[in-house]
Amino acid sequence: MENFSSYRKALVVLLFGGFLSLFNETILNIALTDLMRVMQVSATTVQWLATGYMLVVVIMVPLSSFLLRSFSIKKLYLGAMGVFLIGTLICLIAGSFSILLGGRMIQALGTGLLAPIMMAAAIAQTPLSKQGFVMAICTSIILVGPSFGPIFSGIILQLTSWRVLFLLLAVLIVLCLIGGWLWLGNPMKLTKPQIDIWSIGLIIVGLSSLVYGISIIDSRLSWLTKSGTIVLGLLLLVIFYRRQFKLKEPLLKIKILQQPRFLAAALLVILMQMVQFSMNVLLPMVLEGGRQLSPLTAALFLFPAAIICALITIWAGRIYDSYGGKWLILGGLLLMLLSSYWQSTVSDKTAVIIIGILNCLLYLGIGLAWSPNQSLALSSLKRSEQTDGIAIINTFIQLGSALGTPTFVGLLSIGEKAINNQQKALFNGFNIAMKGAVLIIFCCLLLASYNLRKSKKSSHI
Repeated sequence: MENFSSYRKALVVLLFGGFLSLFNETILNIALTDLMRVMQVSATTVQWLATGYMLVVVIMVPLSSFLLRSFSIKKLYLGAMGVFLIGTLICLIAGSFSILLGGRMIQALGTGLLAPIMMAAAIAQTPLSKQGFVMAICTSIILVGPSFGPIFSGIILQLTSWRVLFLLLAVLIVLCLIGGWLWLGNPMKLTKPQIDIWSIGLIIVGLSSLVYGISIIDSRLSWLTKSGTIVLGLLLLVIFYRRQFKLKEPLLKIKILQQPRFLAAALLVILMQMVQFSMNVLLPMVLEGGRQLSPLTAALFLFPAAIICALITIWAGRIYDSYGGKWLILGGLLLMLLSSYWQSTVSDKTAVIIIGILNCLLYLGIGLAWSPNQSLALSSLKRSEQTDGIAIINTFIQLGSALGTPTFVGLLSIGEKAINNQQKALFNGFNIAMKGAVLIIFCCLLLASYNLRKSKKSSHI
C-alpha cells in the first residue's frame, strides 16, 4: 500500500509538471497585444515570444532520450524545473523585450524536457496492463494543456498586469520542485551512453532550421530564404539520421522508424496534431473577426471541447487496456472527418452554438484516437526502445504544431482574399481551411487502416 501511495504521489508530480510545461506554451498568446504596447515592438517582433520558445522546445525534446539514459528522473526533473523557474523569474522582472524573450527561451530549455520526462517515467513504473490508461492521462495533458493557457491569461489580464502570469507560474513551479524532491525516484535503468557532439549539433541546427523555415512561410522574406532554410534543415536531419546507424551508442535510436507499425503511428501523430493545434488558432480568429467576440470569450469558447477531449482521452485509455485500440482509432478519425466536413459548410449566419458543438465533436474524435494510436506505437517497441519512441513522438508533436499553423492560416488567407466583406471573407477562409482538414484526416484514415491491417492480432489491436 505504501509503494502504491508513493507511485501515485510521483505520478501526480510528473503529470502536473508536464501540464505546466504545455500550459506555458500558450500563456502569452492573449497578452501579445498588451506586450506590443508596453515593450513598444511590432507584431512581427512580438511573435518571437512564441516562435523563439517553440524553436528551443523542438530542440530539447529529441535530446530527452539521451538525457533520460544519463541522469536519474529525479535529477532531470528538478534540473528542468529549476531552469524553468529561472526563466520565469527573468520574465517576471523583464524591463525590455530582449530580456523577456531571453527569459522565454530559458523557460523552453526546461519545459522542452518535462513532457518526455512525464511520459517516460510514468510508463516505466506502470504495469503493462495499465499502460494504456496512464498513457491516456499523459496525452490528455499534452492535448489540453495549451488550451488552458489563453483562458488563464485572459482572466488574469482582465484583472491585473501580465507580470502576475509569471508570478503565479513561479509559485506553481516551486510546488513542483518541492514535490519532485520529496517523491520522485528513478524507475528507469541508466546506461550512461557516450555523448556524440556531431549528432547533437546536427539535430539542433537541423530541427531549428526546419521549424524556423516553416514558421516564416507566410512572412515577407524571399522564397529563396524560406526554401533554403527548410532544405538546410531537411539535409542536416538526413545526415543525422544516417549517422545514428553508424554509431555504437546513437543519440537517438532512430532505427525504430524502420518498424512499419511505429512509423505509421508516428506519422499519424504529425497529421492529427496539425489539425488539433491549428484549431486553437483558427477558431479564435474567426470568432473574434467574424463574430466580434472578445479574446477571452473566444478562448473560453474552446474550453468545453478541451474538457471533453481530456475526459474522452482518459476513458479511451481504459478501453484500450481492456479491448485494444482498433475501433477507437478508426471511430475517432471518422468522427474527426465528419466534424471537419460539417465545419467546412458553416457561414456568418451559422449560430455560434452550432460551431461550438461541431468543434466539440472534432475534439471528441481526437480524444478517441489520440491515446490509443500512441499506445499502439509504443507497444510495437521493446521496453528498452520506448524512451526513444517517446522522444520521437514528442518531436513529431512539435513538428505537427509547427506545420499546422502556417498550413491552415495560409488556407484561411487564400479564402479571405476572394471576398471583400470581412465577416464573410473570414468564414470563407475557414471553410477552405476545414476542407484542407478533411483531406488530411482522410489521409489519416487510410494510414490508420494500413497500420491496423499490418499489426499482428493481439488483445491490444
